[in-house]
Amino acid sequence: MRACPRIEYVIFDMDGLLIDTESVYTQVTNDILAPHGVQMTWEIKAGLMGKVEQEASVQLLSYFPGIALTPEEYIAQRTIGQDRLWPAVRPLPGVPKLIAHLAKHKIPIVVATSSKRRNFLLKSAHLHQEIFAYFGCGVEGTEEMVVCGDDVSGKTSGKPEPYIFLYAAQEKLRRNVGDVEENVSPEHALERSRGLVFEDAIPGVEAGKRAGMSVVWVPDPNLLAMEYSGKHIPDETLRSIEEFRPEEWGLPPYDSIVRGVTGVK
Repeated sequence: MRACPRIEYVIFDMDGLLIDTESVYTQVTNDILAPHGVQMTWEIKAGLMGKVEQEASVQLLSYFPGIALTPEEYIAQRTIGQDRLWPAVRPLPGVPKLIAHLAKHKIPIVVATSSKRRNFLLKSAHLHQEIFAYFGCGVEGTEEMVVCGDDVSGKTSGKPEPYIFLYAAQEKLRRNVGDVEENVSPEHALERSRGLVFEDAIPGVEAGKRAGMSVVWVPDPNLLAMEYSGKHIPDETLRSIEEFRPEEWGLPPYDSIVRGVTGVK
Protein backbone atom coordinates (compact mmCIF):
# COMPACT_ATOMS: atom_id res chain seq x y z
CA MET A 1 0.00 0.00 0.00
CA ARG A 2 1.27 3.44 -0.97
CA ALA A 3 2.19 5.87 1.83
CA CYS A 4 -0.34 8.73 1.63
CA PRO A 5 -1.11 11.64 3.94
CA ARG A 6 -4.01 11.14 6.33
CA ILE A 7 -6.85 13.12 4.75
CA GLU A 8 -9.39 15.10 6.78
CA TYR A 9 -11.37 16.92 4.06
CA VAL A 10 -12.08 16.48 0.34
CA ILE A 11 -12.55 19.00 -2.48
CA PHE A 12 -14.17 17.95 -5.75
CA ASP A 13 -14.05 19.54 -9.16
CA MET A 14 -17.37 18.97 -10.97
CA ASP A 15 -17.32 18.96 -14.78
CA GLY A 16 -15.88 15.72 -16.14
CA LEU A 17 -15.20 14.53 -12.59
CA LEU A 18 -18.55 14.20 -10.82
CA ILE A 19 -20.78 14.48 -13.88
CA ASP A 20 -20.34 13.66 -17.56
CA THR A 21 -20.40 17.17 -19.00
CA GLU A 22 -17.20 17.15 -21.07
CA SER A 23 -18.92 15.41 -23.97
CA VAL A 24 -21.46 18.24 -23.99
CA TYR A 25 -18.73 20.90 -24.07
CA THR A 26 -17.03 19.14 -26.99
CA GLN A 27 -20.21 18.51 -28.97
CA VAL A 28 -21.58 22.05 -28.65
CA THR A 29 -18.24 23.74 -29.36
CA ASN A 30 -17.59 21.66 -32.47
CA ASP A 31 -21.15 22.30 -33.69
CA ILE A 32 -20.36 26.04 -33.48
CA LEU A 33 -16.97 25.68 -35.17
CA ALA A 34 -18.10 23.30 -37.93
CA PRO A 35 -19.49 25.99 -40.31
CA HIS A 36 -16.05 27.63 -40.17
CA GLY A 37 -14.32 24.41 -41.22
CA VAL A 38 -12.42 23.88 -37.95
CA GLN A 39 -12.80 21.81 -34.79
CA MET A 40 -11.54 21.71 -31.23
CA THR A 41 -9.09 18.84 -30.79
CA TRP A 42 -8.29 17.20 -27.45
CA GLU A 43 -4.89 18.91 -27.53
CA ILE A 44 -6.68 22.27 -27.59
CA LYS A 45 -9.33 21.26 -25.08
CA ALA A 46 -6.76 20.04 -22.55
CA GLY A 47 -5.45 23.60 -22.18
CA LEU A 48 -8.92 25.08 -21.68
CA MET A 49 -10.13 22.80 -18.91
CA GLY A 50 -10.54 24.51 -15.55
CA LYS A 51 -10.36 28.06 -16.90
CA VAL A 52 -13.15 30.58 -16.37
CA GLU A 53 -15.54 31.06 -19.29
CA GLN A 54 -14.21 34.29 -20.82
CA GLU A 55 -10.55 33.28 -20.65
CA ALA A 56 -11.24 29.82 -22.06
CA SER A 57 -13.25 31.31 -24.95
CA VAL A 58 -10.51 33.79 -25.86
CA GLN A 59 -7.89 31.04 -25.75
CA LEU A 60 -10.01 28.68 -27.87
CA LEU A 61 -10.57 31.24 -30.62
CA SER A 62 -6.89 32.19 -30.62
CA TYR A 63 -6.26 28.82 -32.31
CA PHE A 64 -8.50 29.90 -35.21
CA PRO A 65 -7.56 33.51 -36.07
CA GLY A 66 -9.15 33.29 -39.52
CA ILE A 67 -12.75 32.77 -38.41
CA ALA A 68 -15.23 35.61 -37.93
CA LEU A 69 -16.40 34.79 -34.43
CA THR A 70 -15.86 36.92 -31.32
CA PRO A 71 -15.61 35.39 -27.83
CA GLU A 72 -18.94 37.01 -26.96
CA GLU A 73 -20.66 35.49 -30.00
CA TYR A 74 -19.14 32.10 -29.27
CA ILE A 75 -20.28 32.21 -25.61
CA ALA A 76 -23.82 33.22 -26.62
CA GLN A 77 -24.13 30.34 -29.11
CA ARG A 78 -22.54 27.89 -26.70
CA THR A 79 -24.92 28.87 -23.89
CA ILE A 80 -27.97 28.08 -26.05
CA GLY A 81 -26.60 24.69 -27.08
CA GLN A 82 -25.45 23.68 -23.62
CA ASP A 83 -28.63 24.77 -21.84
CA ARG A 84 -30.52 22.26 -23.99
CA LEU A 85 -28.30 19.39 -22.89
CA TRP A 86 -27.40 20.05 -19.23
CA PRO A 87 -30.61 18.53 -17.77
CA ALA A 88 -29.65 15.14 -19.24
CA VAL A 89 -26.08 14.78 -17.89
CA ARG A 90 -25.41 11.81 -15.62
CA PRO A 91 -23.01 11.05 -12.75
CA LEU A 92 -19.74 9.40 -13.69
CA PRO A 93 -19.06 5.85 -12.43
CA GLY A 94 -18.36 5.51 -8.72
CA VAL A 95 -19.34 9.08 -7.87
CA PRO A 96 -22.64 8.56 -5.99
CA LYS A 97 -21.07 5.73 -3.97
CA LEU A 98 -18.05 7.79 -2.91
CA ILE A 99 -20.02 10.94 -2.07
CA ALA A 100 -22.56 9.00 0.00
CA HIS A 101 -19.75 7.13 1.77
CA LEU A 102 -17.88 10.30 2.75
CA ALA A 103 -21.09 11.97 3.90
CA LYS A 104 -22.04 8.93 5.98
CA HIS A 105 -18.70 9.11 7.80
CA LYS A 106 -18.97 12.90 8.20
CA ILE A 107 -15.88 13.68 6.12
CA PRO A 108 -16.11 17.39 5.16
CA ILE A 109 -16.67 17.73 1.40
CA VAL A 110 -17.05 20.67 -0.97
CA VAL A 111 -17.39 21.26 -4.72
CA ALA A 112 -15.07 23.85 -6.31
CA THR A 113 -16.05 24.43 -9.93
CA SER A 114 -15.20 27.09 -12.49
CA SER A 115 -18.78 26.89 -13.78
CA LYS A 116 -21.04 29.86 -13.36
CA ARG A 117 -23.76 29.49 -10.73
CA ARG A 118 -26.56 29.47 -13.35
CA ASN A 119 -24.85 26.62 -15.18
CA PHE A 120 -24.24 24.72 -11.96
CA LEU A 121 -27.97 24.85 -11.19
CA LEU A 122 -28.88 23.57 -14.67
CA LYS A 123 -26.38 20.71 -14.39
CA SER A 124 -27.23 19.70 -10.84
CA ALA A 125 -30.99 20.14 -10.29
CA HIS A 126 -31.92 16.69 -11.63
CA LEU A 127 -29.06 15.07 -9.68
CA HIS A 128 -30.08 16.52 -6.32
CA GLN A 129 -30.83 13.24 -4.59
CA GLU A 130 -27.99 11.26 -6.17
CA ILE A 131 -25.17 13.72 -5.50
CA PHE A 132 -25.74 17.34 -4.64
CA ALA A 133 -27.94 17.08 -1.56
CA TYR A 134 -24.86 15.65 0.16
CA PHE A 135 -23.26 19.07 -0.43
CA GLY A 136 -26.21 20.80 1.23
CA CYS A 137 -27.91 21.87 -2.01
CA GLY A 138 -31.60 22.39 -1.32
CA VAL A 139 -31.33 21.08 2.24
CA GLU A 140 -33.11 23.51 4.54
CA GLY A 141 -30.95 24.89 7.34
CA THR A 142 -27.73 23.55 5.78
CA GLU A 143 -24.98 25.67 4.25
CA GLU A 144 -24.34 24.81 0.61
CA MET A 145 -20.86 23.35 0.17
CA VAL A 146 -20.37 24.57 -3.41
CA VAL A 147 -18.05 27.25 -4.78
CA CYS A 148 -18.74 28.43 -8.35
CA GLY A 149 -16.73 30.63 -10.67
CA ASP A 150 -18.93 33.60 -9.78
CA ASP A 151 -17.91 33.32 -6.13
CA VAL A 152 -14.24 34.00 -6.94
CA SER A 153 -14.76 36.30 -9.92
CA GLY A 154 -12.15 39.07 -10.04
CA LYS A 155 -9.92 37.23 -7.55
CA THR A 156 -8.53 34.60 -9.93
CA SER A 157 -8.41 33.80 -13.63
CA GLY A 158 -9.13 30.18 -12.78
CA LYS A 159 -7.08 27.03 -12.58
CA PRO A 160 -4.08 26.40 -12.57
CA GLU A 161 -4.19 29.19 -9.98
CA PRO A 162 -4.88 27.53 -6.61
CA TYR A 163 -7.20 30.24 -5.29
CA ILE A 164 -10.56 28.45 -5.75
CA PHE A 165 -9.39 25.41 -3.74
CA LEU A 166 -7.98 27.55 -0.94
CA TYR A 167 -11.17 29.63 -0.92
CA ALA A 168 -13.34 26.49 -0.74
CA ALA A 169 -11.31 25.08 2.16
CA GLN A 170 -11.14 28.37 4.07
CA GLU A 171 -14.60 29.85 3.47
CA LYS A 172 -16.75 26.73 3.17
CA LEU A 173 -15.01 24.09 5.28
CA ARG A 174 -13.52 26.59 7.78
CA ARG A 175 -10.03 25.10 7.44
CA ASN A 176 -7.20 27.46 8.39
CA VAL A 177 -5.38 27.26 5.03
CA GLY A 178 -4.84 30.95 4.25
CA ASP A 179 -5.56 32.37 0.81
CA VAL A 180 -2.17 32.95 -0.83
CA GLU A 181 0.36 30.73 -2.57
CA GLU A 182 3.53 32.50 -1.42
CA ASN A 183 5.02 32.64 2.08
CA VAL A 184 2.78 29.92 3.51
CA SER A 185 3.09 29.58 7.28
CA PRO A 186 3.85 26.14 8.76
CA GLU A 187 0.37 26.12 10.30
CA HIS A 188 -1.31 26.83 6.95
CA ALA A 189 0.90 24.30 5.16
CA LEU A 190 -0.04 21.56 7.63
CA GLU A 191 -3.75 22.30 7.24
CA ARG A 192 -3.45 22.29 3.45
CA SER A 193 -1.72 18.91 3.51
CA ARG A 194 -4.82 17.42 5.13
CA GLY A 195 -6.91 18.14 2.03
CA LEU A 196 -7.50 15.86 -0.96
CA VAL A 197 -8.53 17.28 -4.34
CA PHE A 198 -10.24 15.22 -7.05
CA GLU A 199 -9.66 16.58 -10.56
CA ASP A 200 -10.02 15.48 -14.17
CA ALA A 201 -8.04 18.33 -15.78
CA ILE A 202 -4.31 19.04 -15.80
CA PRO A 203 -4.82 22.72 -14.83
CA GLY A 204 -6.87 21.43 -11.88
CA VAL A 205 -4.07 19.08 -10.85
CA GLU A 206 -1.68 22.04 -11.00
CA ALA A 207 -4.05 24.15 -8.89
CA GLY A 208 -4.45 21.46 -6.25
CA LYS A 209 -0.71 20.85 -5.93
CA ARG A 210 0.02 24.60 -5.84
CA ALA A 211 -2.54 24.81 -3.03
CA GLY A 212 -0.39 22.36 -1.05
CA MET A 213 -2.97 19.58 -1.17
CA SER A 214 -2.85 16.00 -2.41
CA VAL A 215 -4.50 15.38 -5.79
CA VAL A 216 -6.23 12.37 -7.30
CA TRP A 217 -6.39 12.75 -11.08
CA VAL A 218 -9.26 11.01 -12.90
CA PRO A 219 -8.82 12.09 -16.54
CA ASP A 220 -10.85 11.37 -19.63
CA PRO A 221 -9.24 8.47 -21.55
CA ASN A 222 -8.44 10.91 -24.39
CA LEU A 223 -6.48 13.08 -21.98
CA LEU A 224 -4.77 10.11 -20.35
CA ALA A 225 -3.54 8.99 -23.77
CA MET A 226 -1.73 12.30 -24.30
CA GLU A 227 1.70 13.17 -22.92
CA TYR A 228 1.29 14.70 -19.45
CA SER A 229 2.06 18.44 -19.70
CA GLY A 230 1.75 19.59 -16.09
CA LYS A 231 4.60 20.84 -13.94
CA HIS A 232 3.23 19.00 -10.91
CA ILE A 233 2.52 15.28 -10.83
CA PRO A 234 -0.75 14.01 -9.31
CA ASP A 235 -0.44 11.87 -6.21
CA GLU A 236 -2.65 9.20 -7.73
CA THR A 237 -4.03 8.64 -11.23
CA LEU A 238 -7.22 6.61 -11.72
CA ARG A 239 -9.20 5.62 -14.79
CA SER A 240 -12.42 5.96 -12.78
CA ILE A 241 -13.52 7.02 -9.30
CA GLU A 242 -14.67 3.41 -8.97
CA GLU A 243 -10.97 2.54 -8.50
CA PHE A 244 -10.52 4.88 -5.50
CA ARG A 245 -9.68 3.15 -2.21
CA PRO A 246 -10.49 5.51 0.70
CA GLU A 247 -8.47 3.54 3.25
CA GLU A 248 -5.25 4.30 1.36
CA TRP A 249 -5.76 7.94 2.32
CA GLY A 250 -6.67 7.38 5.95
CA LEU A 251 -10.37 7.60 5.18
CA PRO A 252 -12.92 5.00 6.30
CA PRO A 253 -13.04 1.98 3.97
CA TYR A 254 -16.17 1.22 2.01
CA ASP A 255 -18.81 -0.82 3.75
CA SER A 256 -22.46 -0.73 2.69
CA ILE A 257 -23.55 1.81 0.09
CA VAL A 258 -25.65 4.62 1.52
CA ARG A 259 -28.66 5.45 -0.61
CA GLY A 260 -30.61 8.69 -0.28
CA VAL A 261 -30.03 11.54 2.13
CA THR A 262 -31.55 11.39 5.57
CA GLY A 263 -34.13 14.13 6.02
CA VAL A 264 -34.12 15.11 2.34
CA LYS A 265 -37.17 14.56 0.16
